[in-house]
Amino acid sequence: MYELAKKKYLEEHGFEALRPKAVLFDMDGVLYDSMPNHAIAWQESMAQLGLQMTADDAYATEGARGIDTIRVMVSLQQKREIDEAEAQRMYDVKSRIFHSLPEAPIMPGILELMGKIKAAGLQIGIVTGSGQRPLIQRILKDFDGFVDEAHITTAYDVKRGKPNADPYLVGLQKAGGLMPYEAIVVENAPLGVRAGYAARIFTVAVNTGPLADEILLEAGANLLFPSMQTFCDHWHELVAEEL
Repeated sequence: MYELAKKKYLEEHGFEALRPKAVLFDMDGVLYDSMPNHAIAWQESMAQLGLQMTADDAYATEGARGIDTIRVMVSLQQKREIDEAEAQRMYDVKSRIFHSLPEAPIMPGILELMGKIKAAGLQIGIVTGSGQRPLIQRILKDFDGFVDEAHITTAYDVKRGKPNADPYLVGLQKAGGLMPYEAIVVENAPLGVRAGYAARIFTVAVNTGPLADEILLEAGANLLFPSMQTFCDHWHELVAEEL
C-alpha cells in the first residue's frame, strides 16, 4: 500500500524520489482532540452574531483561517462583504468561547510519533489556520523538545489560508527552504488535505473526526489512517526506504 501510494505521488508531480526531511502537522484534530470544542464555539458565537453554523460546517471548514470562514459566511447569509478587521472582531467572540471550554486533550499517539520522527533526524513543523497566542504557547509547552516557535506557521504568516498551498509553502520555508518532496503533511480535514496537495507535498490524512474517509481521499490525501496511533504504529513502514 505504501509503495503504491508513493509511486503514484511521484508520478503525479514528476518527482524522482520522496526524501523526507520534515513532517508538517496541522494542529486541531491532529495534535489535539479539539474539534468538538471548536464546533461548540463556532455554533454559539455565530448564533450570537446572527449567523447560522452547524457542527458539520465547523468540521468542513476546519483548517481555514477563521476570519476567512466568517467572511464567507457573512457574504452568503447576510449578502454583504466585510473587511478583515470586522471579521477579526467576530472571530474574537468565537475565541473567547473556545477558551472558556475544558482544555482539549493531546491526541493519543502524537507524542510517540514525534519521538520516532525526531529519532529519525527529521524536523517537525506545525501549520495551523489559527493564530491565537494561547494555543501557540500550549504547543510550545506540550511539545517541548519536538517543536520550536520558528517552525510554527499560523494564520498571520499568510494572506491566503488553507485550502491554498500558501501555509504549507511557508512551512517548507521555515524548515529551511525544503522542496515539496522533502516533507510529509499530516492533516485531518479536507481543506488542509487540499492545501497539502496544492503544495505538492505527500499528504497523510488521519481521520480523527466524523467525516467519511472518501471526503479526505477525494481532497487529495496520498494515504489515510483511522487514528494517530495507527499512523504512529506504521510510521517506519512508510519511510523505511527513504531514511
